Amino acid sequence: MTESGQCFYEKVDKILADYREMKNDILHIEQRYSGVIDLLSAYGILRLLTPECINRFRESYPEIEFSYREYPDREVERRFQKKDGNVAFAIGPFEEGLYEMTPLASCHIKLLVHENHPLALRGTVTAEDIKGEKLFIESSEFKIHHLILEKCREAGFEPDIAFETSGFSLCHKMCRENRGISVILDFVLEDMSTDGLVCLPFRGEGYEWKACMLTRKGEAMTAEMELFRRHVSKWLKDIREGAITR
Repeated sequence: MTESGQCFYEKVDKILADYREMKNDILHIEQRYSGVIDLLSAYGILRLLTPECINRFRESYPEIEFSYREYPDREVERRFQKKDGNVAFAIGPFEEGLYEMTPLASCHIKLLVHENHPLALRGTVTAEDIKGEKLFIESSEFKIHHLILEKCREAGFEPDIAFETSGFSLCHKMCRENRGISVILDFVLEDMSTDGLVCLPFRGEGYEWKACMLTRKGEAMTAEMELFRRHVSKWLKDIREGAITR
């Protein structure tokens, strides 16, 4: 390709990128004035809330146009920073100054092993116990991946990552077959079979998966967004108090 041809395609790419950004800006403005809730959610959060939380909101406020999409943790933030969606359920930590945050839930991250694995006899574990083990874990698009990697590096080693996946179910399967170990959230394991498996808490601080509701810094919540925020907060409170079974 000639230099002039390369420049031409670079200009076209720039025009298309600018068009997409302008389109998102226009959609974002329309959403703020039309009572729309366009929710982006990291995988796992709607599972924590239960689908009934969303359905109940829709039933209670049928006049509010509501949509949601699920993505890996980092993709949610990339899209939200580009003004895609107007509310996000995302996993911390977050870059300071970008969002207004409402904490939703904090869940413990635990080590998952087969009952015949030597670590199964431990009451608790540390990052050092991961050393030399085949680790099945969610991909780098998920915050839990980076948290565990950071903990291992703080302990002075690189974990032996056998496979990266986009969901807990494959990690669960590999542990059930005693082909390696994994990390899992306590509330996710509650929804899965624990036959032949042992879930071990980590000693020390920082082994938490923190879910938050985000709106953009400097943008006032619409009345519809505030209704949704209150609904979700009350729903989680009712789950914690046993009024709603998750």
